[in-house]
Amino acid sequence: MLHPQSRGYIRLSSPNPLVAPLIQPNYLTDQTDLQVLLTGIKLCRQILQASAFQTFRGEELFPGTQVEQLDEIAAYIRDTADTLYHPVGTCKMGNDPMAVVNSRLQVHSIQGLRVVDASIMPTIVGGNTNAPTIMIAEKAADLLMAEEPTPLRN
Repeated sequence: MLHPQSRGYIRLSSPNPLVAPLIQPNYLTDQTDLQVLLTGIKLCRQILQASAFQTFRGEELFPGTQVEQLDEIAAYIRDTADTLYHPVGTCKMGNDPMAVVNSRLQVHSIQGLRVVDASIMPTIVGGNTNAPTIMIAEKAADLLMAEEPTPLRN
């Protein structure tokens, strides 16, 4: 699924910076996401039943032909769906109350701190996050190079 609607969160779990944060991805909490995956399984089954696949088609292994009811397929999806581990949006860019950084990648209200990674993307892109993240880094480099150097302090 390229554009999930479910939204998770990341929160501090302690005032101690050495304690890991609480990460709750909330996968499949938006029913639209589950519906997209249900439709995908149904479409795959239809395509693979075409006569052109007859000589190549074996038995359906997962979820298996015995799994036919939507609630059974949904349970299979919930039990086995996985992620490609490209979360974004935890420090999104913008000027709304939920935004963390501005268009210069500076964290709101914290002087001298920037975020330069995929977390500034408000929503996930329709492909691998590597290239957009490289472009974010390139933009950050341009922004930094255009600024007056900060004087060194002793």
